[in-house]
Amino acid sequence: MNPELVPVREESIREDGMLFVRTDGILETMVKAPLILAGLIIVAIVMPLQTSFSSTRTLELVIYSDGSTHVSTQIDVDPLEPDFELDLFGKSIDNFVAVGDAGFLLSEEIIEDKAIIDTLGSSSIIIDYDIHDLISKEGRVWTFSFDSPSDYTLLMPKNSVIVGISGLPNNMEIIDEQTKLDLTTGLSEINYIFGAPINPTTHKPTIPDESLFNYVNVAVIVGTIIAAVIGGVLILKRKQQKSLPSIIQTESISEKKIETKSIDTETIFSFRPEMREDDKEIVKFISNNGGQALESELRKKFLQPRTTMWRAVKRLERLGVIEIDKKDLQNLVKLKKDLEEEK
Repeated sequence: MNPELVPVREESIREDGMLFVRTDGILETMVKAPLILAGLIIVAIVMPLQTSFSSTRTLELVIYSDGSTHVSTQIDVDPLEPDFELDLFGKSIDNFVAVGDAGFLLSEEIIEDKAIIDTLGSSSIIIDYDIHDLISKEGRVWTFSFDSPSDYTLLMPKNSVIVGISGLPNNMEIIDEQTKLDLTTGLSEINYIFGAPINPTTHKPTIPDESLFNYVNVAVIVGTIIAAVIGGVLILKRKQQKSLPSIIQTESISEKKIETKSIDTETIFSFRPEMREDDKEIVKFISNNGGQALESELRKKFLQPRTTMWRAVKRLERLGVIEIDKKDLQNLVKLKKDLEEEK
């Protein structure tokens, strides 16, 4: 039998008592150590980049008079990732729409306060939805409370008056009788009510000195004015009763004119040739309906679920064909009359 070769570890002891050990493979270990260290450095650099790839480009909030809030945001995402998980600002979500950078609607799944979106290779996603978790009310006072992850703009409802705010905004302006605020990252709380603002410059008229004012003459003048007003009201009522049939006829004629008047849809289609055929049918129906229609009427007409019709309406809004208003807690869809100017 051949004897087995066993590596020998040589040890030697110097005269001063220090022990020296010779180990086989020390050169290989010295070569691998820098490679391992370089790998750890690369991992440390790449991990923060992956976790912080998605970022919010814009964030816009619009408060409606019924206490709901519309959220519109544009987010940069990783196009190599098939799914993107978005943290929503609450659980009461309606009318959720996600659009990729190519203009295609993206499918999504909402689980409580999160939305999982199929990116389809998009590097930027535009997201719109309505939420009911940001507004509370106590008496006449409405309170908007929002902890924002980034700077954002906030558009207050019409006829609203801000009575309290947690911090000063970066900017404040009035757009179409609505207050627009530029707010910063973090928690913001705004208290507001509905009604005309109080003008601090107004004051009650001063009462003249009694020696210069004859109260008897005032009573006579006021009595005369009241009698004249009562007589005028009676005369007007008699005239209205006589002219009521003619007014009814005039109103019926004007109503017929309004009904027959419709916006030229062919002009709209020529300005927007990229419009889908199903969207054109919606535009024709709104035009024949006097230029406006409730979203619920559109759903009944075309037998579409709420989410599908809302997506179609948002497409037309982005094309600049229609505009959306709130009427009695419902979405009112109206054709825009200034389409030629936009073109």
